[in-house]
Amino acid sequence: MKHRKEPPGDKNIIGSRVLKMRKAKGMKQKEFLARLQTLGLDISPTSLSRLEGQHRLVQDYEILIIAKALEISVGELLGEKT
Repeated sequence: MKHRKEPPGDKNIIGSRVLKMRKAKGMKQKEFLARLQTLGLDISPTSLSRLEGQHRLVQDYEILIIAKALEISVGELLGEKT
C-alpha cells in the first residue's frame, strides 16, 4: 500500500472519512470508482485520491453519490454526531 507523501489538505472535510469508510468496507479504490461510476459520478483515480487526501474541492452533488456508494447517510459522511 502506498502512503501519502504530503499531509492532508484543507479543501474538504469529507476526504479522510471517505478513505476511512471505504477501507473499513474492504473496498479498493478501483472498486469504489466503479461503484461511483454506476451511480453517475465519473471521477478519475487521481481525482478520488486528491479528494481522499483533502486536496480537491467536493461538489454538493458528489457528496450525495459518495454517501450512497458507501451506503451511509450524508450526515454521517459530513461527521454528524448521532
